[in-house]
Amino acid sequence: MRTLTLADGSEVPVIGQGTWHMGENPAERSREVAALRLGIELGMSLIDTAEMYGEGGAEEVVGEAIRNRRDRVFLVSKLYPHNASRRGVPEACERSLRRLGTDCIDLYLLHWRGQYPLAETVEAFERLREQGKIRRWGVSNFDLDDMHELGAPACAANQVLYNPGERGIEFDLLPWCQARGMPIMAYCPLGQGGELLRHRAVVEVARRHGAQPAQVALAWALRQPGVLVIPKSSNPSHLRANASAAALELTPADLGILDGAFTPPTRPRPLQMV
Repeated sequence: MRTLTLADGSEVPVIGQGTWHMGENPAERSREVAALRLGIELGMSLIDTAEMYGEGGAEEVVGEAIRNRRDRVFLVSKLYPHNASRRGVPEACERSLRRLGTDCIDLYLLHWRGQYPLAETVEAFERLREQGKIRRWGVSNFDLDDMHELGAPACAANQVLYNPGERGIEFDLLPWCQARGMPIMAYCPLGQGGELLRHRAVVEVARRHGAQPAQVALAWALRQPGVLVIPKSSNPSHLRANASAAALELTPADLGILDGAFTPPTRPRPLQMV
């Protein structure tokens, strides 16, 4: 598995695992745990979750999946904006740590902007880092104006929506982050509902490589320096395909086909969220 180097020299896999919608159905728990463990074995050892997902249920699934495997996993979680106060951040972090069954989160993100001043949230993040409760902190769903206001070189990553159908960040936010060595974590890299993976252009490029459409979508995002992807799946065959997408190299002709179907941005666009 290819890796991406963070500002502190740590390396993380360019393909991780998302957990949105995990922990919502108790009947699916054993399947979800098994999927995350398979993903770890396949090299997708970065696992992204959030206190919002299943109202803590996803963190509990992750906690079970990484039991006796914690030292092999780069763990990412996110806190609600309404918990982003000086007092709320440490309390939310403690709850997440308990659900995850660990004493430290590798990367802790503000899920999106809320009512509390960014400086207050950053102060709380830094205190957690000094206490050893988190190793790094970052943000999610921050547009370029938000990043300018944040003005914090210690920010380790920005997690945003990015796939061929949602590529507005390429105009300004992505180059800005790349110039500062700040990774972009692409969520929903396969789109939603399967529409992207059924698109004729994605299917055509997949056919040219004898690959699956999902592998094409992931390889497309990974063509950009400083980008990693966090697709979610509980299907073993999909997990294996996702893991192998890091080895797929799209040609200029492939990218031309995709650009023809999904026009690159020529002006700033508002940051999209799901």
